Amino acid sequence: MSNVAYQVMWNRLISVVEEQAQALVRTAFSTSVREAGDLSAGVYNAQGLMLAQAVTGTPGHVNAMADAVPHFIRRIGADNIKEGDVYITNDPWEGTGHLHDITVVSPSFHNGNHVGFFACTAHVVDIGGRGFGADAASVYEEGLYIPIMKFADQGRVDETLIRIVRGNVREPDQVVGDIYALATCNDIGHRRLAEMMREFGLDDLGGIGDFILENSRRATLERIAALPRETARGGMTIDGFDRPIDLRVELTIQADHITCDFTGTSGLDKKGINVPLVYTKAYACYALKCAIAPEIPNNAASLAPFVVTAPVDSIVNAVHPAPVALRHIIGHMIPDTVYDALDQILPATVPAEGAGCLCNFQVSLRPAPGHKGRRSEVLTFNSGGAGARPSVDGLNATAFPSGVMTMPIEATEHTGPVIIWRKELRPDSGGAGQYRGGLGQFMEVGPAQGHECDFSAMFDRVHHPARGRQGGDDGAPTTIAQDDGTLMQGKGKQFIPAGRRVMLALPGGAGYGPAGLRDPGLIKRDLARGYISAQAAMRDYGLTQADVDAVAASVARGETA
Repeated sequence: MSNVAYQVMWNRLISVVEEQAQALVRTAFSTSVREAGDLSAGVYNAQGLMLAQAVTGTPGHVNAMADAVPHFIRRIGADNIKEGDVYITNDPWEGTGHLHDITVVSPSFHNGNHVGFFACTAHVVDIGGRGFGADAASVYEEGLYIPIMKFADQGRVDETLIRIVRGNVREPDQVVGDIYALATCNDIGHRRLAEMMREFGLDDLGGIGDFILENSRRATLERIAALPRETARGGMTIDGFDRPIDLRVELTIQADHITCDFTGTSGLDKKGINVPLVYTKAYACYALKCAIAPEIPNNAASLAPFVVTAPVDSIVNAVHPAPVALRHIIGHMIPDTVYDALDQILPATVPAEGAGCLCNFQVSLRPAPGHKGRRSEVLTFNSGGAGARPSVDGLNATAFPSGVMTMPIEATEHTGPVIIWRKELRPDSGGAGQYRGGLGQFMEVGPAQGHECDFSAMFDRVHHPARGRQGGDDGAPTTIAQDDGTLMQGKGKQFIPAGRRVMLALPGGAGYGPAGLRDPGLIKRDLARGYISAQAAMRDYGLTQADVDAVAASVARGETA
């Protein structure tokens, strides 16, 4: 078959898995999937090598899931893979890093022959245990563990498993609904793949799979070969749970691969912020691909030249039974750590540091004493600012590296008796620079009338804000307190009584380059839009009072900024 035909099929395959992902978005019960896109979807050959991933989703899921399917083949057994089967797990070390992610894998058959697999992952709102948070001391406290097993055996669903799940989670309808949604989206992927194979007269995925993997590998190696053969060390310090965490990496560019060695990184934490190596690898690979080969599609071959190692029992290579519920808190900081090293080898390539980890919180609501109401679990995803890039400002309230979207207020409030009183951009939170860091957000949130709650905080950058690059200023740190002034911790479950609110200021991204080099027109634009205050415009960028007054007059006249 010609290369042109194979290229058409490759594009078609990417469309197939994108439809698979969109089906999950449409049918999922949890707002984390429907509204935030905290999911992944992919197609694999019969040997378990990922051939294509959906554009929709998060790299922490799909890059980790790239390693998951071979675990399923090994656990289920090649001779036990049958048409109509659906497999499931939330094993942190053989899935995507923590118990709250359920991975579903379905073998795909064509004309009676096993040709590959579809796999997808989604974050579920609850998995039992202590609930979503950093408070556990081992993975056994973090919720229900589902080993790799058959969810459906030749089309027959394991009802015993369903009863076990329902009996161990706080939101059984949502969780079970999400499991069925995961299985359904794989089935949609299979149907679209079957249509494609019939259209192109394919008996298996061998030819197209070889074409995808060979071309992806060659293209990635060409990019790596063009880079300087150098080694650099990078690092950063972040908040941790109750003590700072040091992340350290040695980055080495070889002729045909790049290594990231995390020796020197802090050891295991006693709380649930530890990271299985599969998740560390996912974000280290993502960081390198974004910088070096962003347009080469993700698959097994394009990921293979990035080699990631870390000492066992370091915080980025936690092994069972370490608590790992909030592995994203550390894992989302991996790209900025890698970029600290890569910036020394490839200047003017990588962005300044951003907020890093998602600014998530989960609210466990219940009626206050003497009141009636309903109990519910509300999880909401929010973002600080992204770091400025070498030639453009950072994105406001945008998640990098996760790519997960901020949840709309309306969708969040619909899921339970919670009220978000305020949600708006945070002026002056982006670090000053030739290119300004992205802004964080202000949020005020609390239980609805007659309710109280436990607020599970999942924040970082409280004590260690995003650092500027190449002379740019740091971003603003996270702050968290109750509306009566009571300070709160950046991580952990904390009680919020009825009538109280949590006041959040989410962190800003850092600036890139000296602020003295910023285009005066951009400074005035930011002032007019409210991204920076008059005081910051004068203090950080040197605007005069006359300049500030002129911008204010322009805004008063209704002129567009």
